Amino acid sequence: MKTILGVDTGGTFTDFVLYREGQLSTHKVLSTPPAPEQAILQGLADMGLQTTSLDSLYIVHGSTVATNAVLEGKWVSCVFITNHGLRDMLTIGRQTRRELYNLQPEPPPVPVAREFCLEIGGRLAADGSEVEPLNLTELETLVKTIDALAPEAIAINLLFSYLDPRFEIIIEEALKDRFFVSRSSSILPEFREYERGITTWLNAYVGPLVAGYLERLQQGVPQAAVSVMQSSGGTIAANQAGRQAVHMLLSGPAGGLAAAQFLGSCVERTRLLTFDMGGTSTDVAMIDGALQLTSEGKIAGYPVAVPMVDMHTIGAGGGSIAYVDSGGMLQVGPESAGAAPGPACYNQGGKRPTVTDANLLLGRLRPDAFLGGKMQLHEPVARQAMQSVAEPLGLSPEQAAEGVVRIANEHMAHALRVMSVQRGIDPRGLTLVSFGGAGGLHVCALAEALGMQQAMVPVHAGVLSALGMLVAPRSRQLSRTRIARLMSMPHKQIDAVYAELEAQGRQELIAEGVANAEIEVQRSLDLRYEGQSYYLNMPWDDITSCEAAFHRLHAERYGHELDLPVELVNLRVGLAARPTPMALSSLSASEPSAPYDQVSLYGLEQSAAVYARGELSADQQLTGPALITETISTTYLASGWSCVVDPAGNLLLSYQGE
Repeated sequence: MKTILGVDTGGTFTDFVLYREGQLSTHKVLSTPPAPEQAILQGLADMGLQTTSLDSLYIVHGSTVATNAVLEGKWVSCVFITNHGLRDMLTIGRQTRRELYNLQPEPPPVPVAREFCLEIGGRLAADGSEVEPLNLTELETLVKTIDALAPEAIAINLLFSYLDPRFEIIIEEALKDRFFVSRSSSILPEFREYERGITTWLNAYVGPLVAGYLERLQQGVPQAAVSVMQSSGGTIAANQAGRQAVHMLLSGPAGGLAAAQFLGSCVERTRLLTFDMGGTSTDVAMIDGALQLTSEGKIAGYPVAVPMVDMHTIGAGGGSIAYVDSGGMLQVGPESAGAAPGPACYNQGGKRPTVTDANLLLGRLRPDAFLGGKMQLHEPVARQAMQSVAEPLGLSPEQAAEGVVRIANEHMAHALRVMSVQRGIDPRGLTLVSFGGAGGLHVCALAEALGMQQAMVPVHAGVLSALGMLVAPRSRQLSRTRIARLMSMPHKQIDAVYAELEAQGRQELIAEGVANAEIEVQRSLDLRYEGQSYYLNMPWDDITSCEAAFHRLHAERYGHELDLPVELVNLRVGLAARPTPMALSSLSASEPSAPYDQVSLYGLEQSAAVYARGELSADQQLTGPALITETISTTYLASGWSCVVDPAGNLLLSYQGE
């Protein structure tokens, strides 16, 4: 079996998990946002993965290049091509107002400047019939106009092209040799021209950046096989990923969920509420046996209709900056100190207090145990930074630090409620799973805020997204719109669409080296009541069973069902290679290890025992308050909580009450 390296590039750190000969090893380096591949190559050198061993190395990478390009507006120049009369499609959108009661709202930014929005014929009707032909003379004029504009990328989005892509393909053939071309009938063959157009444009918008970055990475590791994590929780070969950059917008977070699902199944906990707290943000998601996907996600306010893990992201992380606003109120985030200069306690020039500085002042981070002692935290610098918010509030630095942590916790608790309570799910029946470098410091407080009594801090929680890269399957998510009443749709027509999508997915996976017999297929469809604008996704069985299941799910989700015909909207196929079996090494059932220190924590009369996680034995039980340190993160076991160490090294937490 090849050596597998999972890499997750975050805003602050780049994480590595190496699986070789049945053993896992981890590593972290500071990210290099201007050129993310530099941090990856640095990590390879640090871990001793030299050029001579790269021919047996398989790298699975979660990249933030596409995400950051959209969030920061660092796009390439792009031409948008559509049918006559529709050039303002992306600007008009759905005409929804972000500020409903503001009479003078700021207009949203225009995705594509009007002079870069070009029109052409080749228009279809809703039934796929031709309304206007594609005039080749007009196409030649279009090409000359594009040459004069000199863009880096092209996005093509013609009406109803998901029914018949021939006009889009003709336009693509005329341009693909000179430009990066994104075609809607390839990227998202579904209805709703605005969402399809935005998704196609986003793919063109970041595609050249992603393709260039992946090319530089592959040049740095020429003998290694490289794959990239997709937003849906599966991987795709790097040489194909550049053309489908929009599928990478939640690349890193999807890795964390893949690992949480894998580890949860190992301890027979399949209903999970997860939060991934890194240096810049916190991602919250629900796992109910399988990863929950959505085609209604948004990035920077733009709808992204390709399948991606269903999660809620907020600007609360270890690097979130605390400040006193103009009204004299303490605020935390969403601005982050990032990797440079980082929290004040890193002593790299940061002057503003962060959540990490607050945890250090409260005693929950040990100055000499950060990154396994490789990076010393400077408490006096953190105290000086915290003074900037403590003085205006008339508080001590420790009191201000406690306030900072409480506010950050409330931000994250609200996000957890969005993914559970606001969807009709009682979180008390779930297990809270924390990961990310800062997650373990907040897990007990967040569980208590939601009334949850079970939590889990996975093994390698500080690099869980990178671990997820190792267990994620190679996969494809494909779809096709076919709008009709479900009961009037011929069964053989549904099967024909499924067969076409499955054949395409199998061909792509086989090209990556996946054996045909190893590919598993899941079929589903999107259903709605006739006249509705939203739909629910259902596993495909047969027409009668699916209609009955839809009624039940609608009643469960929304509290009622309707006496209306059920309408088919989209057919979906998920294909995935069976993941490589991976067994985590087991801890020895030796004598329980003793704490290596006793420390005082702010606000507690009782001292807290400090344990080294790497020295804990299987089935060892701990009682809070305690700190459990490891190379890449720290877990704070609060008063009233206990935990047991399972054979794989996961910390299984239980609330006993004060």
